[in-house]
Amino acid sequence: MTGGKPLQGTVIIDGAKNSALSIMAACLLTSEVCVLENVPQLTDVYSMIEVIKTLGIQVEWKDSNTLYIDPDDFNNYEAPYELVKTMRASFLVMGPLIARLKKAKISLPGGCAIGARPVDFHLKGFQSLGANIVTEKGYIKAEVKNLVGNDIYFDFPSLGATENIMMAATLAEGTTMIENAAKDPEVIELGTFLNKMGAQISGLGTDIITIKGVKELKGVHYRIIPDRIEAGTYMIAAAITGGVVEIKHINPYYLKSCIVKLEEAGINVDNKEDDTVIISNSDIIKSVDIKTMPFPGFPTDLQAQFMSLMSIANGTSIITENVFENRFAHAGDLRRMGADIKIEGRNSIIKGVKKLSAAPVMASDLRGGAALVLAGLIAEGTTEISRVYHIDRGYVKIEEKLRELGAHIRRV
Repeated sequence: MTGGKPLQGTVIIDGAKNSALSIMAACLLTSEVCVLENVPQLTDVYSMIEVIKTLGIQVEWKDSNTLYIDPDDFNNYEAPYELVKTMRASFLVMGPLIARLKKAKISLPGGCAIGARPVDFHLKGFQSLGANIVTEKGYIKAEVKNLVGNDIYFDFPSLGATENIMMAATLAEGTTMIENAAKDPEVIELGTFLNKMGAQISGLGTDIITIKGVKELKGVHYRIIPDRIEAGTYMIAAAITGGVVEIKHINPYYLKSCIVKLEEAGINVDNKEDDTVIISNSDIIKSVDIKTMPFPGFPTDLQAQFMSLMSIANGTSIITENVFENRFAHAGDLRRMGADIKIEGRNSIIKGVKKLSAAPVMASDLRGGAALVLAGLIAEGTTEISRVYHIDRGYVKIEEKLRELGAHIRRV
């Protein structure tokens, strides 16, 4: 990619990857057909499809973004290492398997190498519902005679654990209360999906989620929400290039923390319609401090992209990563492109420079890869980014969308 051209035009945001993955897993809770619309064509989605198919479930694309899942009759409860290693979210099938088949055998998950990201919260939650958990040879085995509702407290509002326990609890006897639950949009959407299936879940979007167990769930037709992280990435792309970009099919409420920080940095954000914003730049990008936090705080999945923006801001900014450890791997490659970044524990200190220069760089994870793409949009010269398979896990045809906005970018 050759940098230096402001982005101009309109970009349409695809369905939310993380929401699609958890809702796909939730389809295992019923014996009836589920039809999901606005499912993004991403490698992580393909990986989840393979996991579900391995369990004996019929999955097929009805069109480019509509997925048909028929979990009528399956009895395989094992998700093997070969599949689970590629994507952490595949662990989300554990809750539905325990609830539906009363047992599960899941390999410890993979995905991006960002800190420890343990599954302890998931396992403690399952144990609280009555499951017997054993870990051996890299696999987690769970068995239960009957799931029974219980009060569960998380030390940290884990998104994945909240989703997994919420799914399992829908078919448990009695009532489950999750305290310090995640409030992410993906949790709200999963709960909404489950309620449409016949679950009884309240408190979505709050610290306490209550699930009253039911005997069975039904199949439903559901549309996946837009991807807030993809939307935020294109908002930052417009800002960093000094362009004017209309971003359609978004939920501005779910992006409020990003919008606030962009406006603090001097970026113009115009809410054109309920699902559309227009991003345009002022003459100077101001430095702002960022602290990642669970929703509704600033999302850790936009931290790397914002670091690229701050690398050319006027002044010094501090980015504090509070959600994951070891999530500054992209800083080294940004330094190769001329950024002035110093890492001190969970803090990244960025002194803005006047320009970045092209260099061969390597994506180390999904969002870090996106940050390098943003840097390449403004770097002088031609930047080559390797290991773009990381980027393909979370962005649908990113090079095509950027090219339609005027970027000089191609895949080789």
